[in-house]
Amino acid sequence: MSRVLGEAVERVGEEVRVERGALGPVEFWRGQSRYLVGELLDSWVETSPWWRRDPASGGASADLVAPREVWRVEAVRAGRSRTDFAGVFDLSWDAAGNRWWLVRVHD
Repeated sequence: MSRVLGEAVERVGEEVRVERGALGPVEFWRGQSRYLVGELLDSWVETSPWWRRDPASGGASADLVAPREVWRVEAVRAGRSRTDFAGVFDLSWDAAGNRWWLVRVHD
């Protein structure tokens, strides 16, 4: 089961700080907590649903149809053992906004 963050308020997710390496995220900060990425599970590019329209322009907003990169990672909170608790998180890079989002947490 997974939990999508921010969907009820029409946001992309929860903004986070991310340290990115050559292959993708290596650690991220959610509030005051730091998470270390143990494994990159998958990555892909997606766009927001095409049916969400910008009512002012009568068409799809450029922000809504702009592609974003998503990484699914297994990570553990810094200071904890991986065997203790590791979670699966989807991190998204919004190039247009120059920021990272935590978009899903998988149980």
